[in-house]
Amino acid sequence: MQLLTPEGELQPTPEAEAFLPIVEALPDVELEQFYRDMSISRRVDIAGANLQRQGQLALWVPSHGQEAAQVGSARAARPQDHIFPSYREHIVGMIRGLDPVKILGLLRGATLGGWEPAENGNFHLYTLVLASQTLHATGYAMGLAFDGATATGHPETDAAVLVYFGDGSTSQGDASEALVFASSYQTPQVFFVQNNQWAISVPVERQSRSPIALRGGGFGMPGVRIDGNDVLISYAVSRQALEDARSGEGPSFIEAVTYRMGAHTTADDPTKYRTQDEVDLWTRRDPITRYRTWLAGRGASDAFFAEVDEQAQDVASDVRRRALEMPAPTREVIFEHVYAEPHPLMREQYAWLDAFERSLDGGVA
Repeated sequence: MQLLTPEGELQPTPEAEAFLPIVEALPDVELEQFYRDMSISRRVDIAGANLQRQGQLALWVPSHGQEAAQVGSARAARPQDHIFPSYREHIVGMIRGLDPVKILGLLRGATLGGWEPAENGNFHLYTLVLASQTLHATGYAMGLAFDGATATGHPETDAAVLVYFGDGSTSQGDASEALVFASSYQTPQVFFVQNNQWAISVPVERQSRSPIALRGGGFGMPGVRIDGNDVLISYAVSRQALEDARSGEGPSFIEAVTYRMGAHTTADDPTKYRTQDEVDLWTRRDPITRYRTWLAGRGASDAFFAEVDEQAQDVASDVRRRALEMPAPTREVIFEHVYAEPHPLMREQYAWLDAFERSLDGGVA
């Protein structure tokens, strides 16, 4: 399904016609916010990659090219919803109120978790063990149902769960187990797959001989396939799916077909396994360029775009500055949150480490 063509024209595909009223009801300020979000995300992404190349981060996980899928779906969620990311949903976290420096702190090794979800818009922690977040999300969604926190008929309080994972993660057993339990318990949940064509160096056609969206029907839930580079269809379909989940209609499955323009992570070299022709093809489908063309065609001014560009640069510069100022963590931090209360084993291990480091320093603390 698609609302915006790659050329930036509003031409809904037949299946997407029903979602057009959702978009048409949005005020200009919200439509412009989508562009603002995507532009800021792109600049922060570039800053993160540069910091890693300069030795300031251990790793960076690019989101370049996937901005529309993330922004549309994230903006469709309500404050009471819970979001379980993978590890490249940077703008989703920012939309939920997360300071992006906390993401850089995690990838810099300055923190062991990154943030408290309850204090950051119910945006849960990044997951580096692929697909495990689908089980975390399903368990949480089951808990919402057991606690009566959903499907009560109160739209301002009924909650749902949105979980992000990639095409590679659909090959993991955890994802299938999560889909089984979600279907069995009819959880208030949306599974959002960002099919960016590559699971590191493995192409999606080697992982799935049919469209990934069909997995939903196989597990007893509706599954749809959308143009993941079209922020409007991402928003409209996600909003409807989340509303259905909150109202007790069970889980659903969205496959957003997009493309990872950069490397899988900064530890990866995509030139080893994909062609420049493929990259060029997807460059012409850039989600930000497409959306800018549409906004300009409906009256967005040059001043608006200039203001957004300036804001995006300011955010990226601020993120870079504060990331460089982050102090290295003390050795105590690795012991602090293993147990909720002080624990003799942790004290013993800390004493051993303290003695070991003293021996390396010639007895000096």
